[in-house]
Amino acid sequence: MKPKRTLILGIGNLLQKDDGVGVHVIQYMQQHDVSLPQHVELLDGGIAGFDLILHMNQFDKIMIVDALNVHDKPGSIYRFAGEHLVSKSPNVSLHELGIAEVLKVLKIQGAYPDIEVIGIVPENIKDLDMTLSPSVAESVPKVVDLILESVTVH
Repeated sequence: MKPKRTLILGIGNLLQKDDGVGVHVIQYMQQHDVSLPQHVELLDGGIAGFDLILHMNQFDKIMIVDALNVHDKPGSIYRFAGEHLVSKSPNVSLHELGIAEVLKVLKIQGAYPDIEVIGIVPENIKDLDMTLSPSVAESVPKVVDLILESVTVH
């Protein structure tokens, strides 16, 4: 069975401390030369919204990595299906509105990738700072391990 073309999409604003955690995960993978299967691609989505559609519709599976708006210990990691972003559930991703709308447009265009979200609870998203809080930074390698478990074909 051929593996699904998979996009690992990091989202966030690098200028707002932990809000940029999704982008930090992508940068970590690139800087540490993390070995990925051929069917997997990394993308720093930054704060782009609809600009991502042309790229996203080329994939069978998309793993979105983002800061997560839930009341839990900073650095906590959550995994859930993308349907939670397009349902009428309470806001969970700090960038939910933009990503939810992008996913809706993908479906309208006839693209139905499997969507998985890996969210990291931020400690500080208000300060203008390009470094992660220690509690959030500790979660980055753990998130990379989760991604690798998911994309590695056994």
